[in-house]
Amino acid sequence: MTDQHRLRATQGVPRRPVSAKTTKPMFEENKKDKTFKESMGTNPSPHKAIVKEDGAENNVVEIESFKNDPARIEAMTVQQLRTTLRNAGVSAKGRKFELVAALKCFLEKKKDDEGSLVIEEQVASTCVENASEKTGAETSSDGDQVQNVPVSEVGELQRYKRRLNHSSVKSETVIGYSKVATKKEKLSIESEDLSGHKLSRTRKNTSSETISFDVKTDDKVAEPWTVLAHKKPQKDWIPYNPRTMKLPPLARDTKFLKLMSWNVNGLRALLKLKGFSALQLAQREDFDVLCLQETKLQEKDVEDVKRSLIDGYENSFWTCSVSKLGYSGTAIVSRIKPLSVRYGIGISDHDSEGRIITAEFDSFYLITGYVPNSGDGLKRLSYRINEWDPSLSNYMKELEKSKPVILTGDLNCAHQEIDIYNPAGNKRSAGFTDEERQSFGSNFLSRGFVDTFRRQHPGVVGYTYWGYRHGGRKFNRGWRLDYFLVSESIADKVHDSYILPDITGSDHCPIGLVLKL
Repeated sequence: MTDQHRLRATQGVPRRPVSAKTTKPMFEENKKDKTFKESMGTNPSPHKAIVKEDGAENNVVEIESFKNDPARIEAMTVQQLRTTLRNAGVSAKGRKFELVAALKCFLEKKKDDEGSLVIEEQVASTCVENASEKTGAETSSDGDQVQNVPVSEVGELQRYKRRLNHSSVKSETVIGYSKVATKKEKLSIESEDLSGHKLSRTRKNTSSETISFDVKTDDKVAEPWTVLAHKKPQKDWIPYNPRTMKLPPLARDTKFLKLMSWNVNGLRALLKLKGFSALQLAQREDFDVLCLQETKLQEKDVEDVKRSLIDGYENSFWTCSVSKLGYSGTAIVSRIKPLSVRYGIGISDHDSEGRIITAEFDSFYLITGYVPNSGDGLKRLSYRINEWDPSLSNYMKELEKSKPVILTGDLNCAHQEIDIYNPAGNKRSAGFTDEERQSFGSNFLSRGFVDTFRRQHPGVVGYTYWGYRHGGRKFNRGWRLDYFLVSESIADKVHDSYILPDITGSDHCPIGLVLKL
């Protein structure tokens, strides 16, 4: 990357509260998507949907008449169910029991709040998954059985939230399979001042404002990540549920830093995606530093993206692939101005694909990394384990001579069987070969770098990547490829290492780290 495009910040961190009234997203919202409601779809048609039975031209069944007679829904044919759902604006995919579940969800919604919630395919998917629990083990497309263990706790259900009105409290309804939501949960997002240029912040009553909104949830709703999905589960394993497993906030007088990392699988595409809100992400998570991987930007794109950054995240650093345009790419976006920034690891053979940025802060080095995938046919496996991994490890150990090191990003390795849904079926798949797993252990873990999520959650199944094929995310059939590795010397300062599986927009989800200072 040329010096012209190595974007270094020139200003410090402004003192400002991150509040509903003043906070803007890291990136300006796409002006074409003027409202969050528009980005999530449109309301279903208000007119009554009808279905005409075969051979009976005038035999019309109105949806309204089903509300108090569920047996009539069960008696409908597949074709009648699909026609009714399509006319109602609801996805009509799946087998009969899935269509029945989707129609029941739609009717319950109409009872509770006529026309207030956008009914889209994700809602139908939620209903389908809950209905599927009644049938026992799921069957995958290749005939393998999936052991699904339902968990009672409800996920955050962020994907179903309507637009957050900054000046008032909003309520909405999330529909479950069997009944309308009855339980209210109050979700709060606190935003606080930063302590000037210092690499710390404290929680203070005088400088924080709270944005809160009520969400009604059904106790029987289970988001995919709350279901233990694994081909070979151990008896003591449990699924990762951020709602119950994320640790409570630190005391208000504790200094800490909040880091996030996300493989966005194309940054420009993400920012244009309907349903994604950079505003909500920034407000909800209130991170200090965001590390990005697989931005897929070219050097000519960086200035345009940088101009969309706003107050509070002026410090941004980007590197792009020059050997293959529109490929790979990493970035660091920060409220806090680093002491220094480096691009690559100083080896030309490894630095042409824009995979590494290192930011130096007061008490540690932060590296955002996108480790090369071994590729189809494992054509880059030898390069990965014999050249890249040892070189990155040596680079980190050299940095560690002066300060602790944090490596985050898509490291393209599911280290243990607990980290992948189907271990037996992926023994020779890139990211789970014995060679990659051994290299991950010998070059990083055995050299004093701690896998923070696994140390905190030794028996927890939590994925960060789901393939687009075979309903990976829908049924939580994923891989844990994204990590926060930290030097052993600061491992005890990690307050929380967590996953945010409810945030969509990429085939990966964000991960977070709260570090006490």
